[in-house]
Amino acid sequence: MFTGIVAAVGKIISISPLGTQPDAGVRLHIDAGGLPMEDVVLGDSIAVNGACMTVVAKTPSSFEVEVSRESLNCTAGLDAVGDVNLEKALTLADRLGGHLVSGHVDGLGIVRKFAPVGESWELVIEAPRELGKYLAYKGSIVVNGVSLTVNRVTDLASGCEFSINLIPHTLQATALKHLKIQSKVNLEIDLIARYVERMLSLNNSA
Repeated sequence: MFTGIVAAVGKIISISPLGTQPDAGVRLHIDAGGLPMEDVVLGDSIAVNGACMTVVAKTPSSFEVEVSRESLNCTAGLDAVGDVNLEKALTLADRLGGHLVSGHVDGLGIVRKFAPVGESWELVIEAPRELGKYLAYKGSIVVNGVSLTVNRVTDLASGCEFSINLIPHTLQATALKHLKIQSKVNLEIDLIARYVERMLSLNNSA
């Protein structure tokens, strides 16, 4: 589990294929940035742009993970060199500064607007239609591993748009500052919303 509070901005510095087949995955070598690596051991989980990955190799300043082709097809930002948001798995002694995050990407969103509003920035993302029912005003959403609060939700024929306000600190401390119009982003819906939907569907079918 994670909190969606980014601990460091790292960087994918190299990508190596795991085989010669078209459906082969890749091995990512990631510079950990400011993420402390002293307590990381092989097999530990680290969220990379919101996707939970297993550490298969490490140095004092970097680590490596292996990503299947299926995971690459379902995520954004793990197939190219560049900055990524990093967070180590939550421990029971940690503060839950964001919200409970599993590190499992539920779908890809598309940035429709990213513009300054006063001292902050407004980020508008179009989510797939099937995720729209989980989005609510003042609810939680994870975008590329960052726990954020939804300020507005608009249902569209093509999907569901939601708006987020990004304060300067969030932009400075995460890789969200690199987003552009049409950028694809990893989305994870709120875990509680998922369970509520499941319980309601069972009640309605009884």
